[in-house]
Amino acid sequence: NLEVAVDLLSADAVRIAPATRAQISDWGGDRALRATVRRVDPAAFTKVSALGIEEQRVTAVLDMDDTDARLGHGYRVFVEMTVWECPKCVQVPIGALFRTGGKWSVFVADRGRVRQAEIEIGHMSEDAAEVLAGLEPGLSVVVHPADTLSDGDLVKRRN
Repeated sequence: NLEVAVDLLSADAVRIAPATRAQISDWGGDRALRATVRRVDPAAFTKVSALGIEEQRVTAVLDMDDTDARLGHGYRVFVEMTVWECPKCVQVPIGALFRTGGKWSVFVADRGRVRQAEIEIGHMSEDAAEVLAGLEPGLSVVVHPADTLSDGDLVKRRN
C-alpha cells in the first residue's frame, strides 16, 4: 500500500491529528486523490529552508484512500489537509472583518443601508471566519469596507 510522508512546520502539525482528511494534488494526474492521516510523529527535527532559515518540522504519514497506478515511490505531491470544517456555521469573508476597540466587527447591508455589527469569531482560515455570535445566518455583509463607511450610509449590492 502506498503512503505519503509529509514534512509539516511544527506550528501546523499541532493542528493535525490522526483521521484528518487530506487531498493529494500536483502529482501528475488529472484529479486530486483522497488520503487520511494515519499518524503525526511525536518529535520534530530541524530542517534548513531554501532561504537558509532553520525550521522545526514534524512528519505526518497519510494513507491513500484513492489510488492511481501512475503514482509511485519518491513522487513529489502537494497535500492539503482539512483542519476544521463546519458547513452549517455562520461564516463571513475575511475581507469583511475590521477591528473596533479591540473587537471584531462587520458592516451588515440591510435594505440599502449599512449598520455596524460587533461579532465574536471562532475559527479563521485564509478566506473566512466562523461567527460565534452577533450575526444571523443569511445576512449580507460589506466586503472590504471603505474607511469612510459608517452606520446608516447607503450601499448598493454588487456581485
